[in-house]
Amino acid sequence: MNKRIIIKVFLLFLGTVEVCWACASTNHLDIQQPEKDANCIEVILEQLNKKTKELQSYEAQVQYKFSQPLLESETVRKGVLYYVKNDKKSRLRINFQTLKQDEEKQQKYVEHYIFDGIWLTHIDYQIKAVKRYELAEPNKPMDAFDLVSRNFPIIGFSKVQDLKKEFEIKIVDSTSSPQAEQQSGNVEDFVQLHLKVKPDSAYKDDYTSIDFWIDEKLYLPMKIIATSTEEDIYEIEFLRPRVNKKINQKVFEFKIPDGFSVETEPLKKKEPK
Repeated sequence: MNKRIIIKVFLLFLGTVEVCWACASTNHLDIQQPEKDANCIEVILEQLNKKTKELQSYEAQVQYKFSQPLLESETVRKGVLYYVKNDKKSRLRINFQTLKQDEEKQQKYVEHYIFDGIWLTHIDYQIKAVKRYELAEPNKPMDAFDLVSRNFPIIGFSKVQDLKKEFEIKIVDSTSSPQAEQQSGNVEDFVQLHLKVKPDSAYKDDYTSIDFWIDEKLYLPMKIIATSTEEDIYEIEFLRPRVNKKINQKVFEFKIPDGFSVETEPLKKKEPK
């Protein structure tokens, strides 16, 4: 699989809070009342935006599934995601440990992605190679959430209110959702939003729709499914999250192993007008 696709998909994450019961419990939403739904969506987006700004650290088990239905192909990667934010910048790291392809058995497959606000470093232990991408000016570090919004349409992290410009947003009635039982033993435990890409959206060339599940108890994203214009499916799950708990800063340190090749891609400078 193209490594750039994985890089785009896996720089991601979350927010937290309780929303008014009428909005959060989608079983009780009257989907025949557009105005009521619009008000509830507004509340959900406002709360996500508020709690994202309050997020200082996050740690979770992550499972990433990439499916190509037309080719009948599927890969599943599992690992751990870490995120911290301070006044100056944010840092993110994903350590993938296993890989399962189609019907084959799960195998050890180690890949690390580290983002420090300026550089994204990808370490592939299988082919003993390192790729480093400069994504921001040294004196203008980028927040991980902003990077997410530029590369993958994940709601609840950055500039939440802008989502209404890019997507038609609807609340999905959990009782009619075919994945309700897969998400939770109790269909009232999550809120699901469906985002349809608008014709003039910045994402129109990449995606057709996104489904987003929010854990009602923690009010955190628990699952995201995006369908591409080529009908490929990106599915991300966050498991056993730890929010605003202390994370050892050494987690974000790394050393390039001896014998690994290193490829560096500097930031492309904008041409002066």
